[in-house]
Amino acid sequence: MGNRDTARSGRYARQTMLPEIGIEGQERLAGASVLVVGLGGLGSPAALYLAGAGIGRIGLADPDTVSESNLQRQTLYEVRQIGMPKTEAARQRLSAFSPDTAFECFPDGLTPENAAEIVGKYDVIVDCCDNFPTRYLIDDVCASCRRPWVYGSIGAFSGQVSVMNYRSGRRYSDLYPDRESLCARPREISGVIGTVPGVIGTIEASEALKIIAGFGRPLDGRLLTVDLLTLETEMIEF
Repeated sequence: MGNRDTARSGRYARQTMLPEIGIEGQERLAGASVLVVGLGGLGSPAALYLAGAGIGRIGLADPDTVSESNLQRQTLYEVRQIGMPKTEAARQRLSAFSPDTAFECFPDGLTPENAAEIVGKYDVIVDCCDNFPTRYLIDDVCASCRRPWVYGSIGAFSGQVSVMNYRSGRRYSDLYPDRESLCARPREISGVIGTVPGVIGTIEASEALKIIAGFGRPLDGRLLTVDLLTLETEMIEF
């Protein structure tokens, strides 16, 4: 099915009736490609809503396998998939959910060796990783390849989202310039309530859709913070 036929499918009727999207915006989504880096708590809702919205091609990058402790918040996966590479487990679920979307798996994740080649194949990058070195890698490569990317991070009961390397040119390194000290931090396993990545990952997907279809005001040069304990939000310009 071509992009135009896919966009006109009744599946997307509730989107195309929105004047901010319409058939033209839906055709942009069908013709677009998005790379999701990290298929955990953030990547699960982000990938699901990007596929559900009708993105034509989605890349799935993650080197991990599904574990039992993931299931509390990583809603892409099932018990029967424990031990399976996350890229393949996610592809199975997403392909059944959105058969018109093409999925590409990168089971080695995003590394300094493969990042430029992979990122260059996609229109928008959605960061759903859980570590500073990968975020700075995405920041560098997206600047080099001239690709916008959506940043998201979570912890405990809160999270934050922004859009980097878009029209303002603001980058992750502008928001967090202390790269050396942040990348030197040892990885820690910290607690998080499952709804936090659900909220933040969904906002990340929404920001990617806004960039592609050209509606609304993306979080370009702005950082949104959300606290689910208090339901307080803050918008920070940077």
